[in-house]
Amino acid sequence: MTTSHDPMVVVHSVPGSSLPLTQGWLLEQVRRLPPRIESHVVSDEIDQTDRMPLSNVHTADRPGSRSPIARLHGRRSDDLLRKTVLDVRADVIHSHSGPEGWNNLRTAEALDVAHVVSFHGADVGQLPQRRRWRSRYRSLFRSVDRVLCEGDHMADRLAELGCPQAKLLVHRIGVDLASLAYRPRTWDGHEPLRVLLAATFLEKKGLPLAVEALGRIAEDVDLSITIVGDATPTAASRSEKARLETELDRSGLRSRTTCIGFQPWDVLLEEAYAHHLHIAPSLTASDGDTEGGAPITLIALVATGMPVVSTRHCDIPGVIWPGVTGYLAREHDVDDLELQIRRSIDGAPQWPKMLDAGLRWIADHFDAAAQGERLAELYERLVGGPATLAFPTHAVTAQRRAA
Repeated sequence: MTTSHDPMVVVHSVPGSSLPLTQGWLLEQVRRLPPRIESHVVSDEIDQTDRMPLSNVHTADRPGSRSPIARLHGRRSDDLLRKTVLDVRADVIHSHSGPEGWNNLRTAEALDVAHVVSFHGADVGQLPQRRRWRSRYRSLFRSVDRVLCEGDHMADRLAELGCPQAKLLVHRIGVDLASLAYRPRTWDGHEPLRVLLAATFLEKKGLPLAVEALGRIAEDVDLSITIVGDATPTAASRSEKARLETELDRSGLRSRTTCIGFQPWDVLLEEAYAHHLHIAPSLTASDGDTEGGAPITLIALVATGMPVVSTRHCDIPGVIWPGVTGYLAREHDVDDLELQIRRSIDGAPQWPKMLDAGLRWIADHFDAAAQGERLAELYERLVGGPATLAFPTHAVTAQRRAA
């Protein structure tokens, strides 16, 4: 156990054989921990260190030696994690996904180290449909010290899967507000409405639905659309790209749309500042995949002063208040999505008030520095003794109801 004069040492176990551009938010959570926390990151390979530099990175001897599929099914060695925990005399293992937590279960138990697990999208969407993973999660919930999730929806889902409420804590993903200039968008109706779609081409992102809705709106609004993102190598993602391409042609929006593929975060932000409206129609995919929480891009773009139309999906309502900080449509409902986009367009004169409210909400509840401090306090309370955490699980809902 650490003393008041020693830094607390946390080993962050990150899944996958690398961290692609779309996963930068995960490393951001590690970087925003206060200096009194000594962080070490364990992963097979990290390809973002030049863009998001980290110290104390521990990688496998052979890059890619633990493939994502092997890790997902627990077929890998614990040697790297075990060695790191012992070498740095770690106080806490923080596993950054449900499957990662289950993979690390034996190591945490054998070394008698406090274990925190953060759950994300597919962890509570796709995997629990498999009986094997429901059983694995129950074992994990019995052993782990704390289970973190992004919002109320995910907390409820984890409780349904058997996580005790006493171990469950909503810990929102933070964004670096200091790096996000607030430039509230305006649109006077005399220039084309520039619309930004930004996502990996996955069914849960709902991009073809957005294009269909925009195709209807383009009949009476001059639109210019940019799509940031692309397909991953998976067959499902390539299929979703084909669906998107088909919808661009069917809707007649091909000539009005520019697709620029995956881009670094700074390029995505440049595009966001050059656009008026962001649409993120997330939905539950046919295979059960969900956002789990809320897309980090959506949170960040609200903080930049960008109007957003999204859906009542997972924990997105914890970011967007319908009619107050943005607009939300029902999942899978292109008619409602069209309606909410039109409401946003018609409400352009009221955007300044809405965007100011959005910034205040993000600053109060999704600031990365504040969330880093909160996470550090969680570690300290956990290692310091059995005291009950003073953080309510359903904080977002309670505060919204009181507002």
